[in-house]
Amino acid sequence: MNLSFEALQVLDAIDRTGTFTAAADLLHKVPSSLTYVVQKLEFDLGVTLFDRNGRRATLTRTGRVVVEEGRRLLQAAHDLERKAKRIQQGWEAEFRIAIDVTIPFELIWTHVFDFYKLDLKTHLHLSTEVLSGSWDALMTRRADLVVGAAGDPPPIPNLVAKPIGSARQVFVVSPDHPLATVEEPLTMDIVARYRAVTIGDTSRKLEPRAIGFAANQEILTVPTLEAKLAAQIKGLAAGTIPECLAAASLDRGELVKKEVHGMRRLTPLYLAWRDDEAGEALKWWVAQLDRPNLIDNAA
Repeated sequence: MNLSFEALQVLDAIDRTGTFTAAADLLHKVPSSLTYVVQKLEFDLGVTLFDRNGRRATLTRTGRVVVEEGRRLLQAAHDLERKAKRIQQGWEAEFRIAIDVTIPFELIWTHVFDFYKLDLKTHLHLSTEVLSGSWDALMTRRADLVVGAAGDPPPIPNLVAKPIGSARQVFVVSPDHPLATVEEPLTMDIVARYRAVTIGDTSRKLEPRAIGFAANQEILTVPTLEAKLAAQIKGLAAGTIPECLAAASLDRGELVKKEVHGMRRLTPLYLAWRDDEAGEALKWWVAQLDRPNLIDNAA
């Protein structure tokens, strides 16, 4: 390979300073050594990198392309060196956080900003999971940390699960839905006569969950929490939904809240991870989010 990082550094310095002499001072070299590097590179590549007609070192069109692309390579090399050192110090090259679909992303944006201020070059990957999918993400190691995993923790090796609050659920229907005028509290037998709506469970290995549905109840499955809310507003189905998400629609009269006998109103939520491969990024994120009232304060 004719290109070297040394040659790219020389070209970058000459372009930034404008002369071979100033670039040599910047790199603590003699001008003749820079001239040799450039001439050899031009010979090896078979191109002209500098226009030598003026007093300043002016890049040709080819030279400009080589310098600009070379700077990207130099930055990538610099980032790689930093990443290698961070990994040696225990910082993960990639860190994956799965957030339960019921948890608003606003809960963690401040922490994302703070994490990037550490300038670790750790690739941060955020995703969402639904129902058992949050726990499943840990079991299959597609997530290093889960925020808002719902329900009782399953038996996953090396699992650590810390309570961070509860999600308050409300049963809501459209004002035009048949259940809207039925006397409260509704019974599960009455509710089961009508179509329910749920978000598709993202679990791959664990048994998918379906909360609060009767065995023979007709179910509409949608991809997002927003689609679930829309289906209930349109009167296509009935079901529970996080109270914070339904609040505006309830205020506008688009939905009606109904009491259902025996319905679980509070769902415990957890911050969860596996401690068998706990790196520094995991420790940092746990320190930010491990609070028993995290969800309650954010509501």
